[in-house]
Amino acid sequence: MFQRRFLVCLLLTLPVLYLSPMFQMWFNYQAIQFAGVAWVTPILSTVIYWYGGWVFLHGAWAELHGKIGMMTLVALAITVSYVYSLAVSFGLPGDSFYMELVTLVDIMLLGHWIEMTSVQGASRALEHLAKLVPAVAHQQVNGRIEDVQVSALTEGDRILIRPGEQVPIDGEVIEGTSSVNEAFLTGESRPVVKKTSDEVVAGAVNGEGALTIKVIRTGDKTTLSQIMRLVEEAQASKSQYQTLADRLAYWLTLIAIGVSTLTFIVWLSIGTGGLTFAINRAVTVLVITCPHALGLAIPLVTINATAMAAKNGILVRNREAFERARGIKTIAFDKTGTLTEGKFGVKEIYTDGIDEPQALIIAASLESLSEHPLGQSIVLEANHRQSQLAKASDFKAVPGQGVEGVVNGRRYRVGRPEWVQELKLQFPPALRSGLQASESRGESAIVLMDDKQVLAIFGLADQIRPSARAAVAKLQQMGVQVVMITGDAEAVAKTVAADLKIDRYYARVLPQDKAALIHQLKAEQPIAFVGDGINDAPALTEADLGLAIGAGTNVAIESADLVLIKSDPLDATYALKLAKATYSKMTQNLFWATGYNVIGIPLAAGIAAPFGILLTPAIGAILMSVSTVVVSINAMLLRRIKLTD
Repeated sequence: MFQRRFLVCLLLTLPVLYLSPMFQMWFNYQAIQFAGVAWVTPILSTVIYWYGGWVFLHGAWAELHGKIGMMTLVALAITVSYVYSLAVSFGLPGDSFYMELVTLVDIMLLGHWIEMTSVQGASRALEHLAKLVPAVAHQQVNGRIEDVQVSALTEGDRILIRPGEQVPIDGEVIEGTSSVNEAFLTGESRPVVKKTSDEVVAGAVNGEGALTIKVIRTGDKTTLSQIMRLVEEAQASKSQYQTLADRLAYWLTLIAIGVSTLTFIVWLSIGTGGLTFAINRAVTVLVITCPHALGLAIPLVTINATAMAAKNGILVRNREAFERARGIKTIAFDKTGTLTEGKFGVKEIYTDGIDEPQALIIAASLESLSEHPLGQSIVLEANHRQSQLAKASDFKAVPGQGVEGVVNGRRYRVGRPEWVQELKLQFPPALRSGLQASESRGESAIVLMDDKQVLAIFGLADQIRPSARAAVAKLQQMGVQVVMITGDAEAVAKTVAADLKIDRYYARVLPQDKAALIHQLKAEQPIAFVGDGINDAPALTEADLGLAIGAGTNVAIESADLVLIKSDPLDATYALKLAKATYSKMTQNLFWATGYNVIGIPLAAGIAAPFGILLTPAIGAILMSVSTVVVSINAMLLRRIKLTD
């Protein structure tokens, strides 16, 4: 709409400028004369005033019923110019402002067009998200494949996703194996292998295999829908800096009207230049003081910041808290599922009378027939080392103890250390020392035995996330103190804290006590808390900044201010970095939007007129528009900041 009105008004402006006496003087030409030429400019200016200026007149009327601002100033400026010029055309002595009127309307429409283009460009991330979901799904009904609208699917429906297709809805894989690209959600371009019981989310791209999934979320409950809602809410919400900008715009409007009125009275009383000069000065003050850039200063920064955050897998739910993040001095991490993966892995292997690879193969060969999570961690370690498992026979699970079976013609047992005593087997001193060392670190120990003695000890512990060390180191470099909070035993907490080089940690903290601990730490200095968003909800709410992690397929975490989609603690450092950059851009924009008025208003009022320096309303509009352009460009420069290393 602004584009259309600007282009039409610009076309109508050309004859007005051509016929303008001032233009003829500047460029030394004589305009074509014909009957009624004197009324061409008033008629075209009237069309421009009502067609192009209607946006501002309507906006001013709305502001008069609320809080006056930019629209009121623009409407006053163009109305005073139009009414006075029309009066001159009907015989009032003086010089008309038609040229200033039409150029002012053009420049203001252009400024709004630039503003809307910038806002739309920054918000386009939502449109891209909406386009990720296919409209049609291949539903399996009684052994047949039927194409149905995604909106018609319900929870429990079975759908087929062919190779290369996008996942149309959130679901759980019930048949098939394939690699799936979830870059739109996590930012990670590397495909993720999906097999039975794994979740897939709408918008992901299937790889080489066919998958049959069971629908688990529909409509507004899907991950993608919730992401879109959070981004939209963050972009629409007002921040404390936006409130400050609105307040500044209000007072700037009052100042502009007051100074403009005073300027008119002073110049009219002095008599220099007469009524035309006084009106010219008053209109110029109204135009140059217009808080157009101020109205744009904060929204453009915040829209770019939230869009940039979403692109990097960080969803901003509470913009005010996001802005406060720049002052964070302490960041507390929940251990399990945040700094660690929440899954056990083999940390240490002690052997006696058998080499380590062989011990791992035997234990994994037996545990591959078991479903126990600790046993599966041994199998995963063997797979990681690409060990060739042996065939186990005569397998038997012993409740509460472990498993046993025959591998390579010999009977072995894998299970709890207490099983050794019950079976009255030998426990070599070296392995007993290994068991003590493992338990001192808080690890869960699994023993491998034959019919005579203990052959190996496997120390199992929660796996530290690969990026956790880098996250802690980066935060410490940024001058942020890192604290770890866990409900685990002291030995476990001490081991993990030492591994991550965290000096301050709290062990055996119950979920209900985390909020009280965060409250205590908050009294020392501003604190952020990073947790899984479920049992950590009270602590997330209590902290100055709550960051929910582990949200890859469930982003509806209402207690957090930020949601780290990729479940990566390193993203917490990027969030703080973006918050600092956002605050910096907001401060800069507030300066650019208001600072020029310190010089501009006195010049517009004519304080330098004795020295031959005068600003016309059109020049005032250009200067005001330049500040708008500077603010827009400065906000867009936020996207050039590199968050990741």
